[in-house]
Amino acid sequence: MPLTSDLNTLESSGLIRLVATQPDVEYFFRHALMQEAAYASLLKQDRKRLHRAVGEALEQACSGQADELAPLLGQHFYEAGDDARALKYLVMAADAAARRYANREAVKHYTDALEVAQRNGAVEPRLYRARGLARETLGEFDNARADYEAALQAAQATGDRRAEWEALLDLGLLWAGRDYARTGEYYRRAVALAGALDDRAILAHSMNRLGNWHLNIEEPLDALRYHREALAIFQELNDRRGIAATSDFLGLASYLSGDLAQGTAYFDRAIALFRELDDRQGLASSLTSMTLRGLTPQTNVFVPSAATLSEAAQDGETALQIVREIGWRSGEAFTLFALAFCFGGSGNYARALDCAWGSLAIAEEIGHHQWMAGACCALGAIYNDLLALTEARRHLERGLVLAGEIGSWNWTHMVTGVLASTCVLQGDLAYAEAVLDAALGPDAPAQTVGQRISWCARVELALARGDAEAALQITDKLIASAANVEPDGKRPILRVSQLRGRTLTALRRFAEAEVALRAAREIAITHGARPMAWRIHVDLGKVYQAQARHEEAERELATARTTIQELAANVPAGALRDNFLQRALTSAI
Repeated sequence: MPLTSDLNTLESSGLIRLVATQPDVEYFFRHALMQEAAYASLLKQDRKRLHRAVGEALEQACSGQADELAPLLGQHFYEAGDDARALKYLVMAADAAARRYANREAVKHYTDALEVAQRNGAVEPRLYRARGLARETLGEFDNARADYEAALQAAQATGDRRAEWEALLDLGLLWAGRDYARTGEYYRRAVALAGALDDRAILAHSMNRLGNWHLNIEEPLDALRYHREALAIFQELNDRRGIAATSDFLGLASYLSGDLAQGTAYFDRAIALFRELDDRQGLASSLTSMTLRGLTPQTNVFVPSAATLSEAAQDGETALQIVREIGWRSGEAFTLFALAFCFGGSGNYARALDCAWGSLAIAEEIGHHQWMAGACCALGAIYNDLLALTEARRHLERGLVLAGEIGSWNWTHMVTGVLASTCVLQGDLAYAEAVLDAALGPDAPAQTVGQRISWCARVELALARGDAEAALQITDKLIASAANVEPDGKRPILRVSQLRGRTLTALRRFAEAEVALRAAREIAITHGARPMAWRIHVDLGKVYQAQARHEEAERELATARTTIQELAANVPAGALRDNFLQRALTSAI
């Protein structure tokens, strides 16, 4: 056969080499430059004719492998100038890459498809949106924003109101990393448009986004109302994807408003559905949020769930593996700072610092200001725990600025509370009061995680100023406002019980102080919150010293010193470890 003879001649001359005989015969050029020279020697019309011939031959011979061969078919028909078939296969290739989370490949194919569509004046909004989603996953804010805005303009120009609604939601979610005011504007427009479309599923998706926005500006009751209405709609429609997404939203809203048990139930449902649906991004998001069920420095102000910090960290580790596999950059930043809080809460400081610094690096790289604030808060909490107060304050002050810039009261209150606690430990009581007053008025509720962390800092400030009566009133408020508190006190709150014990000690109500601190000690040990545990041992030791119960006092203080020494082994060697040992051991004598 002439073709076989020609191939043999080329092979014997050293221009090509045989690389496979099964399932098909396959040759490669020995050098890329030879391939380029051979291709360039063809006339343009000959190249187009050959591309079309190869494309049609592949199309006919491999009709059952269209998805697999779509990138090759798209490229051949693109070069052949057959725009209709090029667009078909390029979009097919892009969609397949997106489903595999091969986002850079997806961006390339969508870009080629958009070029073909633009050449023919028939651009669909969905192509801009699909490329924008891939770019957002890669952390390319400006490129994703440009695509979503192009999708919005194309949808409005063509009267495609569903595509317009999708673009509004996409832009709102994208801006959530930088500016909550803009996010709210886009979400409100999406809700208004959804109402006009008379599509209940679209309305429910819009309500979920608006509800999450209310959560982040610290309006949890509004958030829960929107999410519950959305869940009712999706349940009526038997929309499993909608139920999964809404359960995830309800889980986070429940956690941040103080109900860890209810939040865990919602997340359990979301995780089961995401696994059934093979929604890896949704699964990773829920697993990351589930780390909050452990008694981290964020959630130790609530009635605890049944999970230990070790169990919560396992969820985060699984999420981290998933986000890295699918290349979700903002998801990786989110998971890393969530793990930092988890590991910090259990005293695994080396891993906590690695996660927090890793989160901050990614968030800065992709310009995600919300996760930058989260990473700064995590770093501040870890350094505060390690008694490296100057370093803690540096990160927290930066985090507070970032939280203010994006307009998130949730992060503003969380960072404020940790910063104020740090300032109290430094003896800078005036600054502690100033930051608390700027964020939390005297009549502010004590419902959300950020509010409760800030109120705990007010207790510490009051104790530092010798106003134990004011501190006691605040601890009473924190207990009365908590979800799932039992009247008999059988479900105490870790940090609140510790602060109440310190307050009662200051008031010389030693018997009551001992009860509160023993309850806090039990929770800390059961849940693996070792940094809290050593501090509570010290507090109990002081209660016993004040009553001349010297043997019991020494037992508690000795346990504190042993725990401190064990925790120090998890601190990077050097000044950080030395400072922690010196300051912590000094407090335990």
